[in-house]
Amino acid sequence: MTTQLLLPELEIERASGHVGGRRRTREILLRWLKFNLVGGIGIVVQFASLILLKSVFHFHYLAATVVAVEAAVVHNFVWHEQFTWSDRVQTSRRQSLPRFARFNLTTGAVSILGNVALMKVIVGYGGINYLLANALAIALCSLANFLVSEEWVFAETSNSQ
Repeated sequence: MTTQLLLPELEIERASGHVGGRRRTREILLRWLKFNLVGGIGIVVQFASLILLKSVFHFHYLAATVVAVEAAVVHNFVWHEQFTWSDRVQTSRRQSLPRFARFNLTTGAVSILGNVALMKVIVGYGGINYLLANALAIALCSLANFLVSEEWVFAETSNSQ
């Protein structure tokens, strides 16, 4: 018992069979917070793009949504690679381009298709303001995007460990 008191937290977890359980939970929570920070800034990018495209350039709200979401997707990818998942990935053109393709095909598709579909329902059928509808659509797509990014786009590889 006295040896357990002298062991560091990781050794106690290992001895009790909970190897890395708390550490993994903390890592995921920290990554989720980073993901949301980047996403929050991405929301500003998306809203600014949407307002500019719809109000200044007079795009249809659905076309403006597609372009605004893609602007946010590109922004978010760069910051997720440099900040959110920087412990897992090596940034290089050779590795980043395929990762960007995966990110765009998954989170980009979820964001674009989800946002456009939800915007059509909320604005087109519900008559809600397009900015409020966009905020709701972003929130609804966020968790799916985190899970896809965590488990596939920025997944740990044997090279990054």
